[in-house]
Amino acid sequence: MSIGSLRRRPGRTLGVLLLVLLSFLVLRRYLHLNPDNCAQEGARRLNWSTLIPHWLQHRQLGLQAKGQNFMLEDTIFWIFGGSIHYFRVPREYWRDRLLKLKACGLNTLTTYVPWNLHEPERGKFDFSGNLDLEAFVLLAAEIGLWVILRPGPYICAEIDLGGLPSWLLQDPGMKLRTTYQGFTEAVDLYFDHLMSRVVPLQYKHGGPIIAVQVENEYGSYNRDPAYMPYIKKALEDRGIIELLLTSDNKDGLQKGVVHGVLATINLQSQQELQSLTTSLLSVQGNQPKMVMEYWTGWFDSWGGPHNILDSSEVLDTVSAITNAGSSINLYMFHGGTNFGFINGAMHFNDYKSDVTSYDYDAVLTEAGDYTAKYGKLRDFFGSLSGASLPPPPDLLPKTAYEPVALPFYLSLWDALQYMEKPIKSEKPINMENLPVNDGNGQAFGYTLYETTIASSGVLHGCVRDRGQVFVNTVSIGFLDYKTTEIVIPLTQGYTVLRILVENRGRVNYGNNIDDQRKGLIGDLYLNNSPLKNFRIYSLDMKKSFFQRFSADKWSPVPEAPALPAFFLGVLSILPSPSDTFLKLEGWEKGVVFVNGHNLGRYWNIGPQETLYLPGAWLNSGANQVIVFEETMAGPMVQSTDTPNLGRNQYLH
Repeated sequence: MSIGSLRRRPGRTLGVLLLVLLSFLVLRRYLHLNPDNCAQEGARRLNWSTLIPHWLQHRQLGLQAKGQNFMLEDTIFWIFGGSIHYFRVPREYWRDRLLKLKACGLNTLTTYVPWNLHEPERGKFDFSGNLDLEAFVLLAAEIGLWVILRPGPYICAEIDLGGLPSWLLQDPGMKLRTTYQGFTEAVDLYFDHLMSRVVPLQYKHGGPIIAVQVENEYGSYNRDPAYMPYIKKALEDRGIIELLLTSDNKDGLQKGVVHGVLATINLQSQQELQSLTTSLLSVQGNQPKMVMEYWTGWFDSWGGPHNILDSSEVLDTVSAITNAGSSINLYMFHGGTNFGFINGAMHFNDYKSDVTSYDYDAVLTEAGDYTAKYGKLRDFFGSLSGASLPPPPDLLPKTAYEPVALPFYLSLWDALQYMEKPIKSEKPINMENLPVNDGNGQAFGYTLYETTIASSGVLHGCVRDRGQVFVNTVSIGFLDYKTTEIVIPLTQGYTVLRILVENRGRVNYGNNIDDQRKGLIGDLYLNNSPLKNFRIYSLDMKKSFFQRFSADKWSPVPEAPALPAFFLGVLSILPSPSDTFLKLEGWEKGVVFVNGHNLGRYWNIGPQETLYLPGAWLNSGANQVIVFEETMAGPMVQSTDTPNLGRNQYLH
């Protein structure tokens, strides 16, 4: 029943209004609501909607900013949120992670939406399996959580190109995150599809989505003053009717605000809290304060340490934020994993790609286990709720399996005959512009370039991000950002020159996202003369890629295997599978695939030393394990029941 229906039935109005008033008074007494204790009242808002008869829940106002308070309908509401990215967590574990979020005393789930994964090819959308956004949001509602959706189109999230699809870069004049026509046309088509799924999930339509973010940290980019108003209108024109938010760090806050949109801030330390009160006040006056991202840890880069943040410091900062009268979202509550090739990178002075694990030193570990942060924060948020929290779910079991031998082998050079025919081109073509995937280019993985040379000398060119150089099938070194030339040794007659180029991850943050094309960029020179007549193989290593390698294509591993190569073995499990962590001691750099799932990259430079293998992706019985190794094969693949993410370094 709505207020409108009360107006249409004057004979029943007084009686119904009295009943509504009585119900509210009873509920108010039951919940001991105290307007002077905003934190407790906000936490109790979790329970009170479930106690009201459905016919009294007229969802008309939604989440609003009134004065210094958030209001959900006519009740003061505090957002106690946590970030979990559905695309980084096996679907089979979504419920486990969300139940743990609720049991920590949080009332709101926040998640990004990765455009590059949902529209891998222009006009072809994927919301299936692990990308079923609607199922994830509805599961949150079932568990009793509200949802703040952060649909981008750019999301950062330490994901390749900040979540923007690589096919956008086919346009040589592309200006990402601006009102450049080529970009807005693509955004419009994506939003047409995405918002048709999101709109019914909004609070005022009976769903759990109480707020939607307009882009992400645009103030730090700030290329086009018309862009953020365009995104706001794009959302509203497609039926987004809930509260709109922006999100910026303190350096970008002043330039990231949009008229009619509530600004929120991102930070990590108590020292930054002054910016919470002064910066937000300066840009929007007396409005509710919210830390959209309180960073509970940090991500790791290959070759660096494993970043951690002390649990006591986390508790102190969370307490200080709420004491300052601010709502909060824990980024990350549970980080998960950069399965496949989806990791992003940073490139300021040096190019640094992110590791496979997105553990983030978050409140839950990469595998969903509890941390010291979880216990302290559960006690803290529990004290605010004034009610008992649901019990935390039991941990999922972890197991160390017997080492896996990989007795079968297929060198990359032998595998080429089973690939699609190579692309022939006079000049090198970057990954994004390769005529593959119905004209959408190659997004992830490796690309092999071949040409014929007749002399020795100095080879140089622009390789993104890492290119292993071969004379015939002999490796002679690498080209990357720092090593831009290599000496080709003297050979007799015509020789095949090969460069295996890996996209290690496009940057996800910074002003150089327009310059993220991968592979060979421009001409490749030998003794300052451009090489010509290339054969190019797209090695995206998707599931369909391995279907070409039937059983008869593999042979026993020779005493001195030619690398790069694929290695095949079987992990036998009885009686039932559990989570585990793979160790690749003796291997150097490559990718692991189990039952067709790309677990991600490994690299012996660290910090990460184990790869998370979810038990949900294993079978009772035989499990196929394929390792693609670039330079040095190990004797076997081991597993452990404990992850090793490398040498710890405390964040300050």
